[in-house]
Amino acid sequence: MSNKHVLMIGAGGHARAVFDVIKSENRYRMVGLIDSFQKPGTICFGCTVLGEEADIPRICSELNVAHVVIAIGDNFQRQAMANRIKQVLPIIKLISTVHPSAVISSDVKIGDGTVIMPGVTIISGSSIAEGCVLNTASSLDHDGRMDSWSSLGPGVITGGYLRLGERASICLGSVVKDRISIGRDTVVGMGAVVTRNMPDNVLAYGAPCRIIRSRKPDESYM
Repeated sequence: MSNKHVLMIGAGGHARAVFDVIKSENRYRMVGLIDSFQKPGTICFGCTVLGEEADIPRICSELNVAHVVIAIGDNFQRQAMANRIKQVLPIIKLISTVHPSAVISSDVKIGDGTVIMPGVTIISGSSIAEGCVLNTASSLDHDGRMDSWSSLGPGVITGGYLRLGERASICLGSVVKDRISIGRDTVVGMGAVVTRNMPDNVLAYGAPCRIIRSRKPDESYM
């Protein structure tokens, strides 16, 4: 096992799934959790909550931690947390973690802070930027590009040459045809069939997928 200590930010359901990936990958030693909604000392999925966000600099110093994983499912909130941490701890490193069951072509590029869940498939020529999440059994076909802090929900299937904008999200079980662009801060809802490009800042769903309304970057997904 690596001697790299890692601190997890978050203690909810998404954090539980991320913890499983880290445990399965066996490269880091989890020292504890940060969560502003749980009391210090609370045990979540076998890990101890050490404090809240304001305690991160102290905890990293006391425990000699230089690596964190941000286990927050919401794309906007995950990026915002990363930005706040970098302001107070500029040398901190966001780790990427990949479940051993994921199938990833050798030339795929994966940015810092990205989490790749069990059963994910990523095909040749694809690139994944900082802070992305590829959830359980999702697939990114050849030459796909995920911009920073974007995400694929469980079971999402994309065709080749996807362009997924910053903080955009394709939700549970959606299917995206090849050569589709989905704009920044756009959310494609559960079970959508995406056959045409989607602009920035919209909520869209349906089969075929259609724009329902505009949305702000910090809105909840649905």
